[in-house]
Amino acid sequence: MSVKDIVSVSQLTRYIKGLMEHDHILTDVWIRGEISNFKLHSRGHMYFTVKDAQSRIQGVMFAGHNRYLAFKPENGMKVLIRGEINVYEPYGQYQLYAKEMQPDGIGSLFLAYEKLKKNLEAEGLFQEERKKLIPRFPKKIAIVTSPTGAAIRDMLATVKRRYPLVQITLLPVLVQGEDAPASIVHAINQANAINQFDTLIVGRGGGSIEELWAFNDEAVARSIAQSTVPVISAVGHETDFTISDFVADLRAPTPTGAAELAVPDVGELLQTKQALHNRLTRQMKQQVNDYHLQLTRLNRSYAFRYPGQLIRQKEQELDTQLERLRRSADRLVTDKMKKHQQLAKDLKRLHPKQQLNQAKETLEDKKLRLKRVVMQQLSSKEQRFKHVLSELNLVSPLRIMERGYSLTYQEGSRELVKSTKQVEVGSNVEVRVTDGIIFCQVEDKKSNQDS
Repeated sequence: MSVKDIVSVSQLTRYIKGLMEHDHILTDVWIRGEISNFKLHSRGHMYFTVKDAQSRIQGVMFAGHNRYLAFKPENGMKVLIRGEINVYEPYGQYQLYAKEMQPDGIGSLFLAYEKLKKNLEAEGLFQEERKKLIPRFPKKIAIVTSPTGAAIRDMLATVKRRYPLVQITLLPVLVQGEDAPASIVHAINQANAINQFDTLIVGRGGGSIEELWAFNDEAVARSIAQSTVPVISAVGHETDFTISDFVADLRAPTPTGAAELAVPDVGELLQTKQALHNRLTRQMKQQVNDYHLQLTRLNRSYAFRYPGQLIRQKEQELDTQLERLRRSADRLVTDKMKKHQQLAKDLKRLHPKQQLNQAKETLEDKKLRLKRVVMQQLSSKEQRFKHVLSELNLVSPLRIMERGYSLTYQEGSRELVKSTKQVEVGSNVEVRVTDGIIFCQVEDKKSNQDS
């Protein structure tokens, strides 16, 4: 074992906490047990122990979650709790962080409700994109509910008070019991088969979760989702939520609220109509007044009072404008002609033939100038050459040789013989005189030092 293998208590606890946080079972688990050691903190948090015959676990439910509880937990109460298992680091113990809690008496129903809700939501039946709009001014409404409950009386009274023009059809069904789901599904399908209704209201009055359970049935939920007629769900009280509420095109908090959502208020419509009528009347009066003022101004204008004089004045103005137009046209034509003539001159000047002739003239001129310069240079160089030649002749050996001098060279060589040491007796030499070369043989030699 090395030092790097040793961890602190905090590191170990944090490692275990990390394992729990990545376990998909422990992050969302349902627990059934009995509450004990229940304590409600002054800040609203609930601390308790959940136990069964063999084990127990500490739990906490923070105020943000327990504010929605429909009951008050007590010691000894059997409950179903959904939450997350995690580690409380200061003590290094695992505990339950509760998010939902239900009395165990309805636990099986609640679990079935949650399972169906999750499955239908995964299928997309709760998405807003698939839901249909409720008609604003329906002509015929079908109500699927019990014919004897208070809900139908409240809905009929509300519709009659708000919008008596609509025709209501009651499709009586069972709203609780084993046969209720099939009865509700049959009524919904019947309403779609008739194909005369603008809106369908499905619901009942308040009750316990068992009494409302027919509206948590999968067949009822799917029939609502598949309905071609827009459906308003109106089940129970405002705090009651059923599967039907989630799949319906619109959820109403109560049956009375469904009636209010299904039809407009004729009183409000009349008020709106009157307001629009008054607004339209004011705008029309204002527009009539504006046109009247405009007509008055026109009647008082110079054109209506003295039309003949205005025509004569306009005739003179027309003559003036025509004259200005003629002068402008003449000036424009003159300018264009001048510009055309200038362009013609430029075109002629820039024509390739003209440029070629001009280039030829320039070339001939340059050739003459070059010839004069070359002749001048040649004459100058010739005079310079003669001058240098005359100076060279003054010192030329040939001029000296004309006075009787000669030059002696080694035979077959350009080496000039300047000393007796350069020749031997019997050797040949070449003596160059003015008019040619004399080939000689040295018979003897004598140095100035020998005399």
